[in-house]
Amino acid sequence: MAKKINFFVEDIIFTLKNKQVIRTWIFDTIQAYQCKAGEINYIFCSDEYLRKVNIEYLQHDYYTDIITFDSSEEEGIIAGDMYISIERITDNAQQLQTTFEQELYRVLIHGILHLIGYADDTDENEAEMRSLENKALQSLSL
Repeated sequence: MAKKINFFVEDIIFTLKNKQVIRTWIFDTIQAYQCKAGEINYIFCSDEYLRKVNIEYLQHDYYTDIITFDSSEEEGIIAGDMYISIERITDNAQQLQTTFEQELYRVLIHGILHLIGYADDTDENEAEMRSLENKALQSLSL
């Protein structure tokens, strides 16, 4: 299986900077969990686009920053589609008093951690997820 990380845009104008560095970082993070990368797709979109995806596939009528769909077919192979609202990233960055880029990178790796098998459905799991995100962010060299 060819490993590939793709970046797409739906209904907005957005260009991800440093794509190759980010790809390498994501591959390295996946390998750190003794997994391999399959086909991974990031789709950057608007709040409304992601809200419609949330309603249609998860029956949740609210805004969110990321929705992750796991398409892995083999144990240890990480594959999936991740929809990311650029508007939510912008708002979250302002609320958290961080840069847009830092928040975007956090959300990019958040989706990967979901694909690896981590959840954020309880306070304890969310705290673990934040810790793992922070650890991954420390290894990103931009």
